[in-house]
Amino acid sequence: MTLPSDRTVQLTGALMAVVAAIAFSGKAIFIKLAYRHGVDAITLLALRMLFAAPLFLALALWASSREGVKALSRKQWLAILGIGLLGNYASSYFDFLGLQYITAALERVLLFLYPTFVALYVALVEGQRLSRQALFALAASYGGIVLVFLNDLATQQTDVVLGTFWVLVSALTYAAYLICTGRMVRHVGSLRFSSLAALAACLGIASHYLAVNDAVALAAQPLAVYGWALTLAVASTVLPIVLVTEGIRRLGASRVATIGTLGPVATILLGDAFLDEPVTALQLTGAALVTAGVLAVSLKREPAAPVLPPSSPPVAAPLPPRP
Repeated sequence: MTLPSDRTVQLTGALMAVVAAIAFSGKAIFIKLAYRHGVDAITLLALRMLFAAPLFLALALWASSREGVKALSRKQWLAILGIGLLGNYASSYFDFLGLQYITAALERVLLFLYPTFVALYVALVEGQRLSRQALFALAASYGGIVLVFLNDLATQQTDVVLGTFWVLVSALTYAAYLICTGRMVRHVGSLRFSSLAALAACLGIASHYLAVNDAVALAAQPLAVYGWALTLAVASTVLPIVLVTEGIRRLGASRVATIGTLGPVATILLGDAFLDEPVTALQLTGAALVTAGVLAVSLKREPAAPVLPPSSPPVAAPLPPRP
């Protein structure tokens, strides 16, 4: 079989990464559009995962059926359950709560801080000294957050502090999720792990929903809510995870991460187009500082990704960015 050229593989990988970055950025837009129809955070999250669960199950079965894939041990199943509840359930729920009070732009740049939280964990818990580059990254990132936060306050949003708190908790829990997953991904594979962890989160979300709501209420939502929940499940959950996994295989993690920094700016522009959230110089400056900081703390030199045929299954790779 003839392999595609380096240029073809890299262009395909770059296109996948761009589409994934825009799809991830649209998540906050779809959530806020759904909120206009009176749905609450846990109901919308439950619908999102209800629609996404069959797709994640199909991905998990496909990833587990590949030749040479080892069966998971009981310890690995329990670890995936716990990590999935932390990253895909708790973190997502806190994010949905925060979006009730703040703009999509502020939410995206707050979530974009999670690599800096990982860097702080490594420094404070594992005792690794922060480099000048890392210190610059932290200063730039948190300075940018202050600017975007002040922009939300200036536009007279309600409960900005409360919304910021919940999304920061979301970013913190996602950073903890990443810290817990490194070894698991190397042994399980990124796509199989991501899909199984998402299925574990479905159990947590379903339990949460049934504890606070009547199951019948899930079938009594406005039609538009189901449409936005389905869009969230496909366009901003399953599709970008697959695209990023394939993009990493073609380009490498650092290049895909670089392209992923389009996210905050894409969210700002989408918020202006679909939510009438005004674009301001303060907001753009803050987003640029956060992006620069995240790039400085996240990116490391790595060898170019090998040229692989598009039909090859994804290999173990770094986890995709937070959906």
